Amino acid sequence: MISLIRKMFQSKLGIFLTLAFLAVIAFAFASADVSTLGGGGVASGEQVAVVGDDKISASDLSRAASAAVDNARQQNPTLSMQSFVEQDGLETVLDQLTERFAISAFAERFGLRAGTNLVNSEIINIPAFRGSDGNFDEETYRAALGQRGMSEAFFRDDLRAGLLARQLLVPASFGAKTPDKFAVRYASLLRESREGAISIIPAAAFAPTNDPTDAQLKAFYEETRGDYIRPERRVIRYATFSSDALGDRAEPTAQEIAAYYEENRSVYAPSETRTVTQLIVPTQQAAAAIQQRVSAGGSLEAAAREAGLQTAKIGPVTRADLSAQASAAVAQAVFTADRGAIAAPARSGLGFHVARVDQIDRKAGRNLEQARPEILTALRQDKRRRALADLAAEIEERIDDGAALSEVADDMSLELVSTKPVTGAGIVYGSTAQERIPDVLAPALQTAFQMDESEPQLAEIVPGQTYLVFEVSDITDSAAAPLAEIKQGVIGAWKLSEGTKKAKAAADRILKRVEGGDTLADAAQAEETTLPRPDAVKLTRAQLAQMGGQVPAPLALFFSMAEGTTKRLEAPRDGGWFVIHLNDIEAGTIATDDPLFEQTKRELSIQSGREYGAQLRTAISKEMGIDKNEAAIEALRKQLSGDL
Repeated sequence: MISLIRKMFQSKLGIFLTLAFLAVIAFAFASADVSTLGGGGVASGEQVAVVGDDKISASDLSRAASAAVDNARQQNPTLSMQSFVEQDGLETVLDQLTERFAISAFAERFGLRAGTNLVNSEIINIPAFRGSDGNFDEETYRAALGQRGMSEAFFRDDLRAGLLARQLLVPASFGAKTPDKFAVRYASLLRESREGAISIIPAAAFAPTNDPTDAQLKAFYEETRGDYIRPERRVIRYATFSSDALGDRAEPTAQEIAAYYEENRSVYAPSETRTVTQLIVPTQQAAAAIQQRVSAGGSLEAAAREAGLQTAKIGPVTRADLSAQASAAVAQAVFTADRGAIAAPARSGLGFHVARVDQIDRKAGRNLEQARPEILTALRQDKRRRALADLAAEIEERIDDGAALSEVADDMSLELVSTKPVTGAGIVYGSTAQERIPDVLAPALQTAFQMDESEPQLAEIVPGQTYLVFEVSDITDSAAAPLAEIKQGVIGAWKLSEGTKKAKAAADRILKRVEGGDTLADAAQAEETTLPRPDAVKLTRAQLAQMGGQVPAPLALFFSMAEGTTKRLEAPRDGGWFVIHLNDIEAGTIATDDPLFEQTKRELSIQSGREYGAQLRTAISKEMGIDKNEAAIEALRKQLSGDL
């Protein structure tokens, strides 16, 4: 039965809001105007809230809601604004926005500052603004802001607010400590063991067999229409092209091959590199003495050790490189000595070099004909890459001038392909086999869901090799499915909903019997409807912790109840009800030298710090004062959800 509980408590489609105050950078990057908010409803300048002396307009809240949806789509690409609003996302965003304004105003009131230099230092350290060399790049910075349709002033203001929040909140939460006695009590809970039983009262067992009336079905659909919202779907039409589309445009000519050979003649000339072991000493006399010692039969390494020095290996190195590294005299000596011989001591800026020639590598030169195959390959690759980039630029210019995708495809003899309607997750809508878009479209999917219809764009798929030209040919907005199309599914949901109501009544009867002295098993068996036998539960908190974030709600409640009590809990998705009985609690014990104690103390200290920060945010909001315009908020809610 535990497995059944797990299945029933798979969470609904969640909304993951990432507008936390210590992540203002992410908020700013996701922020963008909601361009579709025209006509009717709340005016963009109308206030939805006042925080102290600051006013939050409808456009501020719209932008923040759009940011939250964009961030949430990183986890759930099919999330629509309508679904977001249906699940109270707008209220959460407004609360976070008012907190943000309150913290900024509070910080300024007490003299905290985030000046231009501090903001600049934060900007240059943001990875998204770094160029190919890893340093801050102005063009990359401008392009990143432009991609989100964000002004620099807005970004700087948002970053400044985040810096002020950091100055306030980090000190409040830093260094929080948990007393040992407090930590012992919590750590010992992990040794605690509980015994009891859990009974499930499934809604399906009580669901009516008859269908609802039309009026009942319509009323139920209107109440639950948020459960039937279909994701936005788009048809993407596209074509790809690579160097194959260039024909002979990238084929090097004989003149180009000859010119390349002349420009790189040194590469094809005869060359010689040498590998040497050397020792550098301060005087010519010392160098001569070491040379004599080695010539008498010793090794350069032994002579170096006797002098309290060390040798170093250099190379393979050319004569020119050695001359640049040491001196022309040293290079002359090394490159005139035979292999295995000690070169004549020569001077550089570091002292006198005593060098042994360990290896000599000579490479014969190549004439134009001998080098032609290599040059041809290098030139062809370079010309193809540049020609392909030029072709892509030409196509992009034509698109910018208003050329249709079909015109571009015809001129280049490209095959246009259209996808089936796909969701923002890249899955073909209605596909039972989870059919996905072609791999070549994956890098362009996010862009395709931000485009308008029939506005082609160009994307580089494989750098220097493959390009994609694409457009959105059809858009189906996210909306609740018409009742006529999903009638049978809604009927089934209505039956489960009605069954849940009766299951609740059964749970109440079972609960009353247990409180009257019956066992949970006997109380469940007393029902006229046959129910599954209760599942015996005996677990420790340590076992519960091993489940991580996958703890079923009945077990979570089981470990928060008092000994000898019985409670009921509703299952998600109209699945029915649970009746949970806790029979016995065996307290755990722990010593302060137990590693679990130290771990618990650290975790509690972290949580305490977070709680301090949360309490400070609440106190600041109360101090600054927050007034909300419920009428304006409701109007914006309707506007965003498409009800206007």
